[in-house]
Amino acid sequence: MADTTEFKAQPPEGIDALGASNEGASLYQQIRDDIIEGRLAANERLVVTDLARRHGTSTNPVREALQLLRGEGFVTLVANRGARVRPIDQDFVRDIYEIGVLIEPALTRWFVNMATAEDIAELERIQDLIEANNFKDPLRHSELDTAFHTVMYQKHYNRHAAELWWKHREVLRAVSRRFNFTLARRAAILSEHRELIALVKAGNANEAAELIARHVEGSGRHILEHMRARNAARAG
Repeated sequence: MADTTEFKAQPPEGIDALGASNEGASLYQQIRDDIIEGRLAANERLVVTDLARRHGTSTNPVREALQLLRGEGFVTLVANRGARVRPIDQDFVRDIYEIGVLIEPALTRWFVNMATAEDIAELERIQDLIEANNFKDPLRHSELDTAFHTVMYQKHYNRHAAELWWKHREVLRAVSRRFNFTLARRAAILSEHRELIALVKAGNANEAAELIARHVEGSGRHILEHMRARNAARAG
């Protein structure tokens, strides 16, 4: 089986994953990981000079990284008060996945009406790889799953919608990696992907759009349930 790195998810063509310098993008990843893993606490003040010193860089890449994190909702920036870590709570996750529930059905409906035999073959190829992995390597699954959905959205004429989808998906991917897939969610992902492929083949755009809405909501609710369970365990 090929290495996971061969399937690293890439944004739809024409969309810059970050739109940042190499140093700014690297800092963005590091600071985002610190926020998600709790090394930077909710509402903690983010001082540019302190972050630059900690990461051994100048202040410009730090400012660039904070702007990127602000765009994804991980950081709040208030005039004359600086930057703070936004709490990664259930409201944050709900807001993100609900946007997907709204826009992905429209992207899917368009794809079904425009899909080629080559598109369907690529969906089937990636789904075969997803099933062969069978969640043994969570990172590999994440990359392949993103590649599966990118096939559907990468050609859409509305680049703003495609970019919005990509950025919000990357946020949820980052948050969800803290949690394991339940057996029920694993089964749902595999069956819904196969059902989606069948609907694309049949040209049934409306049913495919309804299915993708359930699929996205299921992913979001799966994260929320894990967060609730974790919070309950901490409270107990």
